[in-house]
Parts: sequence; structure tokens; C-alpha cells
Amino acid sequence: MIAIGGAIGVGLFMGAGANIAKAGPSIILMYALAGVIVFFIMRALGELLLYRRSTGSFAEYIREFLGPFFGYVTGWTYWLLWVVTGMAELTAAAIYINFWFPSIPQWVSALVFLVVLFGVNLISVKVFGEVEFWFSMVKVTAIIGMIVIGLGVLTLGFSDAGDTAAASNLWSHGGFFPNGIGDSLMTLQGVMFAYIAVELVGVTASESEDPERTLPKAINTLPWRIIIFYVGALTVLLAVVKWTEFSAGESPFVHGFSKIGIPLAAGIVNFVVLTAALSSCNSGMYSTGRMLRDLATSGEGPSIFARLNVRKSPALGITFSVLFMGIGVLLNYVVPEKAFTYVTSVSTACGIWTWLMILFAHIRYRSAFRAGRLPASSFPAPGGSFFSWVAAVFLLFVTCLVAYDKDARVSLYIGAGWAVCLVIGWYVLKARGGAQPLGQSDAVEPEYARK
Repeated sequence: MIAIGGAIGVGLFMGAGANIAKAGPSIILMYALAGVIVFFIMRALGELLLYRRSTGSFAEYIREFLGPFFGYVTGWTYWLLWVVTGMAELTAAAIYINFWFPSIPQWVSALVFLVVLFGVNLISVKVFGEVEFWFSMVKVTAIIGMIVIGLGVLTLGFSDAGDTAAASNLWSHGGFFPNGIGDSLMTLQGVMFAYIAVELVGVTASESEDPERTLPKAINTLPWRIIIFYVGALTVLLAVVKWTEFSAGESPFVHGFSKIGIPLAAGIVNFVVLTAALSSCNSGMYSTGRMLRDLATSGEGPSIFARLNVRKSPALGITFSVLFMGIGVLLNYVVPEKAFTYVTSVSTACGIWTWLMILFAHIRYRSAFRAGRLPASSFPAPGGSFFSWVAAVFLLFVTCLVAYDKDARVSLYIGAGWAVCLVIGWYVLKARGGAQPLGQSDAVEPEYARK
């Protein structure tokens, strides 16, 4: 359920509005294309996770195959990813609250949600799991319900949108690529943000009871989740309501059901997208605490973050992360109209780095396996490392698109500053004896090979 919940968030419920306005119906193809690449990434991660069970997170494999420096950079960058994603989710949640209470400032709603979810994560991993289960259940049930209602409007013609709803809406208002293929491709960096979190199964693996059974199931059902929840939902939505009626800054699903005119439907959908945002932020707090603990136990972060509270939760790491997520509250106070765009672009850049490191670690593992230095995984990726190379090239292409987009380009500037901070931090750790020297690694010759 964490894997399902992680694949459905504000990237779909909120970010899809701006993407539809740019790409028109072709956004469906962009989500499908990105979904295929994400599946390649997850199969690469799945093979690593079941070649040797991790006691921390997927950063362990990056240390093993690419070296401690890249493990350190990826660990901290993944922490930043979830901190920034948490800011995006809080921003979206605050916007959703304005649907019912427009007089409440965005920053107030964001602060309240931050404090509540912080308390949930401090109690225990059991409470986190229960909350995330029900958040995911609400999202899954609602999307299936929206698809069914949309199909009913298309086939039976009921509701206010019944007269104009038709499959021809997918191509009759400027074509399938109304703004050209170039503009459609430019949405890929926003589309990739929608899939950030699917790799969360690589963090939860160490706390799952039977990963050999549950991880392959979670990963192999990813294509069906993408087909139903992304491609299916957007196809039905854009057939019911023509794409020209959607815009950035609002949920296309809330707007679509307002157009349909079913009593209370828009309010119910708004509640669903609100739970989606809170669900993803909840996952983010969980992930950041575990990543900080992994960094601390590896000598790549302050040792204080390795401590667990009496409920076996990394409370100090979660608290530290929540303090940084508070910057999102500040952004909602200073620039509420730009907050979502800024934080999602930074999150996407961090996600691309994380996925690239997973892919390159998988490629190194496959090389060592073929040479007979490492055992086989019980969940091998199809095609060996071939599709990992395909996914890596695609992610580098998306990075070029981010650099070309003047609005998203800010994430690369922030990334450059982040890289400088990480390099300085690395040499400070090395000087204190807390990390191995740059480039020194047991990559491709781990403990198994030495034995």
C-alpha cells in the first residue's frame, strides 16, 4: 500500500493541471512514457534489493557499487528530495483547503498539517503504516470511482458535461499535440515529479516482514497502477472535459467534477486530493528519518541521528527534517503563488539524481554478476542492464529539458549550490575520520567476493 500511495500524489492531482495546459491530450502519452522508464528503474532497484537484503536503504547498494562518496551524496540528496517534496505536498494541501475556506492563509494550513503529521511519525512505525494504508485506500478507491463516473458520463450522457463529453475531445481541439511535440516533451520534467516516491519501497524494505514476497509483488504491479491511475484517469478526464478548460494552479480532477455538476462531487474529490497530499508528506517524513539514520550509521552524518526513541522510531532525524520542511511554510507566506513551482522543480532534480545512481549501481552489479563475483538475485531485471542504460539516457534527456526551461532551471542552480555543500561536508567528514577517502570503495568486491 505504501508503494501504491507513493505512486499517487500531487504530481497527478495538482501538477497535471499545468501539464495539461501545456501539452493538451498528449500529456497522456508523456505519463505513459515516463511510467515505462520508472518501471525499468524499479526493476533495477528490485534486483539489487533481493540480491542482498539491506538493513538500511538503497543508498547501501550505491556505496557498494559506486563508492562511499556517491552513497553519501545520494543519501543526503534523497533526504533533500523528500524535504522539498514535503514542502510541495504541504503547499498543495494548503491550496486544497482554500477550496472550502478561502479566507485561511496558505501558510497557516501548511503549518497545521506539518505539526499533525510530525506527531503521527513520532508515535511509531505501526501508526505511520496504518495512517498511510488508509490514505492510500482513499486515493485508490476515489480514482477508480472517478474513472467509473467518467465512463458513465461518456456512455450514458448524464450530468451537465454529458452533451460535450466525447472521446473526440482527445483530438478535436487542436489535435493530440495541440502545441507541438516540443511543448509536450517540455512537460516531462513535471511528469517525472509525479512518479517520485515509487522508490520508497527501497527504504521500507528493511522494515517489511517478508520482502522476498512483497517487494516483487509491489514492483510488478507498478505498470497496472500506472495504466489505471495515471493513463486511465487522465484519458477519461480529458474525454469528459476538453483540455482547453484546464489551467495551472488548480486540480484538474476538482475542476472536472465541478464541470460534471454532480452535487458535492467537487468537494469529495477535493477531500481525496487533500488526503493524497498529506499521504505523500507523511511518507516523506518517514523516509527522511530513515535516510538520516542510514547516513549516521555509515559515518556520513551526525551520529546523533542514529538514535531511536523508545518506540524504535528515528525521532531526532524526523524532527530535523520537519524543521527544514518548515521552509515550505515560509514560502507559502512569502510567495504563495510560486511556492509549488519552485519546490517541485528542485524535487525533480533530486529525484533524477537518485534514480540515476540506482541505475548505475545496478549496471555495476550486473557486471560483477556476469564476472562471477556476486550471486544472482531472486528477482532479476528483464534484459539485464540494457533497460537500465535506456532509463539512464532518458533521465539525462529530461535533465537537458530542465536546463532549457527558464522556470525549472532554478533547480539546477540550487543543485550546484547543494553539490558544493556536499563536497565540503565530505572533506570535513574525511578529516574527522567519519568516511572513507573520495573514490575508495569496496565497489564490485564486497564482503561476498572477499570471502
